[in-house]
Amino acid sequence: MKNRRSAGVATFVSIECSTDIMKKHNFLAFDIGATSGRAVLGTLSNNRFEMKEIHRFPNSILELHGKYFWNIFGLYEALKHSLSICAQEGLTVDSIGIDTWGVDFGYLGKDGMLLGLPRAYRDPYTEGAPEEFFRLIPKQEVYQRTGIQIINFNSLFQLFRARKESFSPLEGAEEILFIPDLLSYLLTGKRICEYTDASTSQLLNPVTKEFETGLLESAGISSSLLRSPVMPGLIIGELTDALAKETGIGKVKVVAVAGHDTASAVVAVPATDPNFAYLSSGTWSLMGIEVAQPIITESSFKNNFSNEGGIEGTTRFLKNITGMWLSEQCRKEWERKGKNYTYPQIVAMAKEAEQFTSIVNPDESCFANPVSMVETIQNTCRSNGHAVPVTDAEVIRCIFASLANRYKEVLALLSEMSPHPVHRFHVIGGGSKNALLNQYTADAIGIPVIAGPSEATAIGNCMVQAKSAGLVADRWEMRRIVAASFPLEVFTPNIKEGVK
Repeated sequence: MKNRRSAGVATFVSIECSTDIMKKHNFLAFDIGATSGRAVLGTLSNNRFEMKEIHRFPNSILELHGKYFWNIFGLYEALKHSLSICAQEGLTVDSIGIDTWGVDFGYLGKDGMLLGLPRAYRDPYTEGAPEEFFRLIPKQEVYQRTGIQIINFNSLFQLFRARKESFSPLEGAEEILFIPDLLSYLLTGKRICEYTDASTSQLLNPVTKEFETGLLESAGISSSLLRSPVMPGLIIGELTDALAKETGIGKVKVVAVAGHDTASAVVAVPATDPNFAYLSSGTWSLMGIEVAQPIITESSFKNNFSNEGGIEGTTRFLKNITGMWLSEQCRKEWERKGKNYTYPQIVAMAKEAEQFTSIVNPDESCFANPVSMVETIQNTCRSNGHAVPVTDAEVIRCIFASLANRYKEVLALLSEMSPHPVHRFHVIGGGSKNALLNQYTADAIGIPVIAGPSEATAIGNCMVQAKSAGLVADRWEMRRIVAASFPLEVFTPNIKEGVK
């Protein structure tokens, strides 16, 4: 750990902001994931950005007669409650932005009413759908048109299966709205299709930034159900009169931010130039680079990389990686045996077992959802002819070392396909707090790892609102503000003592 050091403001470019940014501006970010959501108030004032959590609420999948849905009305109630809290606390809110997970959507009827609850991506109705669809359009052609990694729950395959089963909401739909757009519609009555979230659907062409009519028609879907995407920063409208009165917050503007949560997180990467890669680290991790144009090649297809939308027309060229899922599943398994390890404890355990050197590939299918994660890790090490972790500490050490090694492998692929060199590696999200894994990663990849901010998604959400308000010029000014406002740590590689 001797190579870890604090990164202060001096490490980054100084900030020059307009006079208006010296005033206090409050932006409310609704950041909603697949298990929970929260309302965060971001305040931009005097060249600094601060955050305050207003409300945290659960989000869960409902199973009804063998189908899986999102309780969108429960989320709407949580948003309303958050607005009421702001009003009760006397907080002035300049605007509101919503980011969520990708691919899922709801159906609207001719009268604008929501037709049932949105189907959840974990619904098994899409199992085998890609292979069936590829009989109509070959797999490589689908990738060539969309640049998106083939995953069975992508919107294309959801719609394909919904048509096959004559799903009644689709049968009566006049329009489809992705989840962040659906929530903003419930708040404002205005309909839009935000670009970054739409880009996850495997329906959007990343070059034209329009939906692929041919793919929709092959799925049996009319292209009239989807409107042309708009870029982040657009003012959608204001809260409805009824909602403004009920919550007491008044007629607040709602802004189309980077609606996909990872797109919002990338906004908050505190980079100083384009020569960086990022890892949005949590239960699942996304590693990528920011590029001006999509990268759709034989290599990107073979290695399952995606081209998803970013702000200012950029592309997030990235790959999904299994993140802290392995350690989280092990912790649950140990809890059932009465061993309740805290997060700091498992980090300390990994450090204690640093002499243990076996690794696995965390992206192997056997780790997707095994009955026993501990036994699966042990069996995989045994099958590979490696030393088998016996103690809990050795299991954790194996996981951390395996993640660092996998990050090294994916970064090498990224660097080969990148149009620019990669000199720095930014870790954002909850995983950025894991100092030991950050050091392992720096040792493995051989370049500095800059960790933080951990709340990147909500920060990026607010920063796009700030740009919409005319307070910042572009994403580079946003990133300078982020770097100056939040504590960051730099981990320099120690090659001699690196992960083996």
